Amino acid sequence: MGRTPTRVGVVGYGYWGSKHVRVLNSLPDVEVTVIDNDEQRLREAMASFPSCRVATDLADELEAQDAVVVATPPGAHAPVALQALTAGLHTLVEKPLANSIEEAEALVGAAKESNVRLMVGHTFEYNAAVWKLKEIISSGELGRVLYIDTARLSLGRYQNDCNVIWDLAPHDISIVSYLLDEVPQTASVWAQHNFGTEHADVAYLKLEFERSGAPAFVHLSWLHPEKTRRVTVVGEKKMAVYNDMSDNERIRIYDVGVDPKEVDDAASHGFPVSYRTGDIVSPFVPFQEPLLVQDSHFIECVRTGKEPQTTGERGLDIVKVLAATDVAAATGGPALVSGKPDLATSGNGHRMVRS
Repeated sequence: MGRTPTRVGVVGYGYWGSKHVRVLNSLPDVEVTVIDNDEQRLREAMASFPSCRVATDLADELEAQDAVVVATPPGAHAPVALQALTAGLHTLVEKPLANSIEEAEALVGAAKESNVRLMVGHTFEYNAAVWKLKEIISSGELGRVLYIDTARLSLGRYQNDCNVIWDLAPHDISIVSYLLDEVPQTASVWAQHNFGTEHADVAYLKLEFERSGAPAFVHLSWLHPEKTRRVTVVGEKKMAVYNDMSDNERIRIYDVGVDPKEVDDAASHGFPVSYRTGDIVSPFVPFQEPLLVQDSHFIECVRTGKEPQTTGERGLDIVKVLAATDVAAATGGPALVSGKPDLATSGNGHRMVRS
């Protein structure tokens, strides 16, 4: 006798919604319903996935589903997720969890009240290359981390209801806080609006981490000639680069660096450091699509009741950092992150899932 199918409604059949439908539809014993009020999108869904049901309104599907994936534009994340949670449905929300701290807190509270699982789609925390990078840092191979630099750049995908920070930075904030086991204490911002809506389309963030003392610098852009997805970790001993655009060498470890030395003031070309170079190693990282790992984990949590790796509280943490970037952009100075937790001691959202 087979397992009773898990019924999942995917709300929003846009860029990310269609990916969720593809992944969920490939999982055994999962029945997918595409929910969107755009008839053209529903026709596209039926053509691509004829085994899926379609519907135009989540309200009509609340009793017919076990769980919901919210893949609407960010402005609708909170109201749609709240509707699902209050109806007692396990809910996965695409990043960011909500557009404000208050909305994110309401979702966390609703999940607790209904005793259902709330999960946020921080996809890179389900990426084997990010797991490997964290393993390298934790092993001490790089030495003390001096700083982390990330770049998430491409041409296009302008949004109407958020700036480039709220659109792209949730990934990088979740990655660096995952790698360092703490949420940043302060955020500083430089941002600029060039085209499209009134929202900034290029930005640089500086995130300060209290315990590690290693800042993170995050470059974001909708206005860049090349698609770039890169994380560089600079340590005292070695450096590591995670390049998500690479097909076969997603992580490279560089045995390079500098060593301080006494400068001979009498020498005309004295330098304050000496440089060292060594091997470049690319460890093998078995690849599995992170969205498949993430959504499979969500289904497992729905079926077993276990806590997700990226809980609603984890999503709230990242929303607090994003809210701090709004303050920093408005004031021109560093902004404190509200209610900053210590992830190393709380254990929130940092169990490695390899299902």
